[in-house]
Amino acid sequence: MDEHSKYVDTSYTMKEAIVEAQRCLNCKKPMCRTGCPIENDIPDFIHALSKGNLGEARHILAEKTNLPAVCGRVCPHETQCQGHCVLGKKGEAIHIGKLEQFIADFDAEMELTRENIPPKTRGNVAVIGSGPAGLTVAGDLAHMGFNVTVYEAESEPGGVLLYGIPEFRLPKDVVRRETKRIAELGVSFITNVLVGDDITLDQMFERGFDAIFIGTGTALSKELNIPGKELKGVIQSHYFLRMVALYRSGELGRDEVPVAEGDNVLIIGAGNVAMDASRQSIRMGAKNVTVVYRSTFETISAAQIEYEGAVDDGVKFMWNSTPIKYVGDADGKLIGLKVNQNGTELIVPADKVLVAIGAKPARRIISTTKGIEVNENGYLITSERPYGMTTLKGVFAGGDVVHQPATVVLAMKEAKKVVEGIAAYVDAVKLLGL
Repeated sequence: MDEHSKYVDTSYTMKEAIVEAQRCLNCKKPMCRTGCPIENDIPDFIHALSKGNLGEARHILAEKTNLPAVCGRVCPHETQCQGHCVLGKKGEAIHIGKLEQFIADFDAEMELTRENIPPKTRGNVAVIGSGPAGLTVAGDLAHMGFNVTVYEAESEPGGVLLYGIPEFRLPKDVVRRETKRIAELGVSFITNVLVGDDITLDQMFERGFDAIFIGTGTALSKELNIPGKELKGVIQSHYFLRMVALYRSGELGRDEVPVAEGDNVLIIGAGNVAMDASRQSIRMGAKNVTVVYRSTFETISAAQIEYEGAVDDGVKFMWNSTPIKYVGDADGKLIGLKVNQNGTELIVPADKVLVAIGAKPARRIISTTKGIEVNENGYLITSERPYGMTTLKGVFAGGDVVHQPATVVLAMKEAKKVVEGIAAYVDAVKLLGL
């Protein structure tokens, strides 16, 4: 791996972490907790850290999150917990994410935490997908005494955390460490299984599962429906990021990554995936990388820190530029993108165009199972009671497969609510003997 592709570790030392924690005012009405989607007990874990009690701090975090080392690195803290810190008014907000990361990393290195694993007697639950939602459901249910089996299509668990978020933002070893911790709760992982092809939901129920959770995310990228989309060189950003991840892990050769050294690359879109794709293109040796966006900077959906990272890496931006047509040569190869920029049409040369305008759920599972309904956009329809259950009894869903693609912690927030729905449903079924 080249140096530019590695994660830049800016972790605190022990002394730095404690000094930072000691700045916390321990507010009576902590706005930082309000700003956290999963309502982490932020003042409490910071107070424990300020006293040097790392074990207590990790225990407090574990009450709400199974992925502290991940959240500490990739959550948009500047708009969530840290963004709500009262000290932020003076430009001195507590660096909550870095403190969470420090505690999780220190705990893993020193092996402080050993979970009390309850007997797995409450029921059997299958989880499809091992991204943030799936891992949250698996970990929380295991803590509650459920026997959980996770089915993952890839060769190892982690989902978007492993195959979507680049190494320079989230080290793969951190993801593997978090999934290993969840496995130590008694959760089983079955990889290389494509649910809908290799096994159906009906077959899962036949194997004795009391409930099934679908957390497959948004596996299909949205196409930009303009002329020339079939040209060689028009690529989905999700596919590109996955190929890079497989290449970095040694599972694919360099020629399988669809951006070559020296390429001129355009990215269509301005969300976090677009920022990841642009920065990853730089790391794969692209000569020039430009983000093409239909509106202005003020309307981008990417986190500020991700945009700034892209700028620092040398990514350029074309604002108010609406794609009109992919331009190709006589051999069907992409040579440029025609855009309308502020009323003027121009052709921007390109060897590759990476499309990052959103994603939608795949239909593989619902097409092999009767009774699961989706809305007009293809997202699974779920109920409020029991929370998260689809239109098929015993089948639940959460995360991006239900809602529009969001952040890691928002997927976790919804998953935690679905956990309560699954537990209530399984308990009721067993109580009534159904």
